Amino acid sequence: MSELVHNRIAMLRAERGISRRQLAEALGVHYQTIGYLERGEFSPSLHLALRIARHFEVPVEVVFSTEPFPRLGDAAPPAARSA
Repeated sequence: MSELVHNRIAMLRAERGISRRQLAEALGVHYQTIGYLERGEFSPSLHLALRIARHFEVPVEVVFSTEPFPRLGDAAPPAARSA
């Protein structure tokens, strides 16, 4: 039984202005692999997950989770949401 691994790869790529193809080349994988990862159609090996985190210079927990990540707007303090 396979469990879904949630990730923030697309968000991290967008923040840094890099394409799927550029990330794939940096990691030595096919660009379609990045798309499969982003859509949750493929769970990375531990080795690939660590390489992705290292590429973005963040802890692996920032990129991958077994729980869905909170939506960005949900993290705002209550006062900021009502303004």
